[in-house]
Amino acid sequence: MQTQPVNRHRARRAAGAAGLLLLLFLFLPGLAASQEPVTSTRDVLTLDAAVDRIDRFSRSLTLRTDDGMVHMVYAERGLKIFDELKSGDRVRVRTTESVIVAVRPNAKPSGVVDTTAAAKKAGGAQGGEVLQELKAVVTVETVDLGNNLVVYKGGDNRSVTRVVADPALIKGLKRGDIVELTYSRMRAIEITRR
Repeated sequence: MQTQPVNRHRARRAAGAAGLLLLLFLFLPGLAASQEPVTSTRDVLTLDAAVDRIDRFSRSLTLRTDDGMVHMVYAERGLKIFDELKSGDRVRVRTTESVIVAVRPNAKPSGVVDTTAAAKKAGGAQGGEVLQELKAVVTVETVDLGNNLVVYKGGDNRSVTRVVADPALIKGLKRGDIVELTYSRMRAIEITRR
């Protein structure tokens, strides 16, 4: 006689669990549709500048262009010319940037946060190369793949329009998606004397 109530109890628990899963699926569609982070690395800048300062330990250069703008770049170990440079040398430097777009359905939109120190401390594949890393969590408002445009709002509720160099970064995004943007710069991939 007692086996019947136990079976009914199990059936109710199973139905409750199935109902909870259905609610999660219906009301948290971002969890089901979450995509893998998309990364894009590209050449962003070619600088003709004078070497202002050299930090041999961190392998970074402070460069000054003719119009007085100051740029810092990190030089990989494979760039042998770095060891030959001295202050005052005129160089042409090609640099890169890396952008990562990751859907984060449960994240809270934020302003831009400088995460450079944490990225350097983490090390890993790019940790030692990171000269600057910035992160922000934003809400997508519109995506225009035809023109490589995305409009989003951050934690300050201000609308920002960006032209995207790599359309793969915004492919699959839709209005209402909450994404974490990670922007890393500037790593020298080529240095030549001028």
